[in-house]
Amino acid sequence: MSGEMDGELPFRVLKPATSDGALARLGRLELPGRKSLDTPNFFGVTSRGAIPHLTPDTILKYTQTNGVYMALEDFVEKSGKRATPALFTSPTDADGRRLHSYTATPSDVTIVLGPRRHPAVVSPGGNGATYVSICTSTGFQSLDMERYCNSVATVKPDVVIPLADLTFGPGISSAKRQRRMVERTEEWVEAFFKTLDPQEVLKPAGIHAFAPLLPVEYPMQWEYLNRLSEDHAHHLSGLAVYDANILADLQQHKPLVDLPRLSMDPPASPHHILRQVRMGVDVLTIPFLNSISDQGIALTFSFPPSQTEDGRILPLGLNMWLKEHQVSLSPLVEGCSCYACTKHHRAFLQHLLNAKEMLGWNLLQIHNLHVMTQFFEAIRVAIADGSFEEKARDFARAYDPELPLGTGEPPRSRGYHFKSIANQPKINEPPWQALEGDKGEDQVLAGEIAGLVVTGHSAVGGETPLVPDADADAADLDQSGFAEVEKSA
Repeated sequence: MSGEMDGELPFRVLKPATSDGALARLGRLELPGRKSLDTPNFFGVTSRGAIPHLTPDTILKYTQTNGVYMALEDFVEKSGKRATPALFTSPTDADGRRLHSYTATPSDVTIVLGPRRHPAVVSPGGNGATYVSICTSTGFQSLDMERYCNSVATVKPDVVIPLADLTFGPGISSAKRQRRMVERTEEWVEAFFKTLDPQEVLKPAGIHAFAPLLPVEYPMQWEYLNRLSEDHAHHLSGLAVYDANILADLQQHKPLVDLPRLSMDPPASPHHILRQVRMGVDVLTIPFLNSISDQGIALTFSFPPSQTEDGRILPLGLNMWLKEHQVSLSPLVEGCSCYACTKHHRAFLQHLLNAKEMLGWNLLQIHNLHVMTQFFEAIRVAIADGSFEEKARDFARAYDPELPLGTGEPPRSRGYHFKSIANQPKINEPPWQALEGDKGEDQVLAGEIAGLVVTGHSAVGGETPLVPDADADAADLDQSGFAEVEKSA
């Protein structure tokens, strides 16, 4: 087993992959001062340092969240040369962690820091030879190695992913672009460890580095993986995998085999989660948990799958906007022990959604995180008793291949919650708009919107001028009723 900086990895393989081709394995990730994480498992995906719809005290009380992924670009407001974001000057917690303190993340929750959001917003300018393009609250900026390393050393996350030349959007299929990605990433990882010396900076600060594995074919990054194995394995605490398909070839690089694998390859459904677990992923980041709660969907799947008498295909979730839930006093899922299901019923939750009450999405997020926690617990049990492959096949036969879509309006989106791409339409329709057409148009209302007329008696028969006649004096205005003044005796 390859050693970490202090001679031991924070990760132990409890049950290695079997010899039948399946790479699923059991492990345990233990970072000082943080919850012990049994794997396979998942980390929450944050926006501006928070899991959408949940406050830190709610996470601590009603969920079993062990770790979260945060993006540095979420905290960058202006160029580092012009201003210092509040994050970098905020107080630290008891462990000296500024990121935990600033985001009010519970002290026992692991924080993984990367440069870009997950999934990342496509940058119109792309990366350069010495920087990556990040999407901040004030627009796209360049993030170079020096600035990134200074930020990491200042905020002190538990886990950091070094800069990688990742391309999001069209153009990644080009062989020339892929070669440049690999070459730049290899150079940047080496520069990262030169700037943040493992013995002098990373180890004393308790920061663990997870090297990025790129979303390109194995032959293209074979040399890069060799360099990781030979030069950097003793500095690494794990791997950040941007394409789970590369794990099948990781057996060729023994020093990397026992490192924990954090998947940054977003799964589209529970079926894709099972596929990645089968390929050897230890910890997954699951962005669809946030989007499915936004849509008003309550997850209903379980592992192993529930059995139906008629053998019909089961849905992966419930659309809580449907009218059939309006008078239902059933929990979201029968037998579910989450806070939402034990305290409330479907009719109440649908009322909250229709009323646009944030509590509705709070309860959905709590429930969906609970369902996912139970899902991974059952996966670990199945791997332990050797029934994972059989149960995974049963799951594929029992459930719809895709998650359902919500039919109502998601919560109002703001910049800290959602980053739009160029020319993307608004997520919700505007609540009102100007009337159009010559027939049936309310002229008074149209004029009122335009700021030209008023309703009531003054609107009958003509317009009310916005500015009084310049020739009229005060006495004329007073006599005509422009203003009523009570004169004291």
